[in-house]
Amino acid sequence: MELHYLDNAATTRVSPAAAAAAADAMTETFANPSSVHRLGIEAEAAVRTARERVAALMGCEPGEILFTSGGTESNNLALLRGAEIQRRYGRHIISTAFEHPSVLECLKRLEQSGWEVNYLRPTRDGGISLAELESLIRPDTALLSMMLVCNETGARLPVEKAAALLRRKNPNALVHVDAVQAFGKLRFTPRRLGADLVSVTAHKLHGPKGAGALYIRDGINLTPLIYGGGQERGLRSGTEPVPAIVGFGVAAEEAAEGLEEHSAHIAALREKTLAALGQMPGVTVLASGEAVVTISAPRYPSEVLIRLLENRGVFVSGGSACAKGRESHVLTAMHVDPKLIKSAVRISFSWTNTEEDVDALTSALGEIV
Repeated sequence: MELHYLDNAATTRVSPAAAAAAADAMTETFANPSSVHRLGIEAEAAVRTARERVAALMGCEPGEILFTSGGTESNNLALLRGAEIQRRYGRHIISTAFEHPSVLECLKRLEQSGWEVNYLRPTRDGGISLAELESLIRPDTALLSMMLVCNETGARLPVEKAAALLRRKNPNALVHVDAVQAFGKLRFTPRRLGADLVSVTAHKLHGPKGAGALYIRDGINLTPLIYGGGQERGLRSGTEPVPAIVGFGVAAEEAAEGLEEHSAHIAALREKTLAALGQMPGVTVLASGEAVVTISAPRYPSEVLIRLLENRGVFVSGGSACAKGRESHVLTAMHVDPKLIKSAVRISFSWTNTEEDVDALTSALGEIV
């Protein structure tokens, strides 16, 4: 049976070039980058090249890229240590009610330690109200954390306008952006976003799992979460996972070279999907944007619909892969009918998907619903 993978918001297949580069780093450039002999210097050079490639896609300086284990660690470092350096300006944070769990759980931890957090409610299309944001800004608002693209709805949030609005009132506030779902799919730079800290990861853009990055604007001095040998400028101790980092660099370079073409291709696949779904009375489109379409087929619970599609070679998910069967907090925050939430599934595209994948999906749904 042919495989049609449409769960790219959860993770992507590693590209052949990135996989080959990672394999080479495991068997050839395998030394510890901290070693001073020739093999160590070669490994260090491979990490440096990867940093340059990630920075080029981000549109920043290589020295502003800190390698981490992934988006979760990047979000934790940005929020927990970002809040720490902002305490002199206040203890108020603004975020959204539909951030990734790695952001929401950090915010809960900060609330337990005395911070006050206000959560922006989603609009009907999954965005936010800038008027609500403005009403929440206070003299002691020290930090704003907002995703660039929602992992469950594909909605792009107005980060640039939100950051500008905050800075007009509080020029010393820190802005963190979780760009995990946007990196390699949308062209942006931290400067244009107005962001001080930006979290990204490799496995959402056809790189290997185990590597991520945090953009840290030059001049911001965070303290580490992980202590040890002082790797990554003392901010992220531990021997660098060279294969994952090298694969990340290659995937970032591939994404940069074809970004506009890939984005147009994904948009065409999304529109083709929406057109076909519009002809299915048993399916309700709950949200669509960027590389994501979230639907509901009320006849089946999410888990059952996922299995029925899998039996036909089509792979989708029930929302955030981190939720593992729990109802979507994103759709709940959007006040979607609970009956529709129970049967919601997320379809998410990559530039590697084809029209045949869409045809397989819509044909399978036609048989099921």
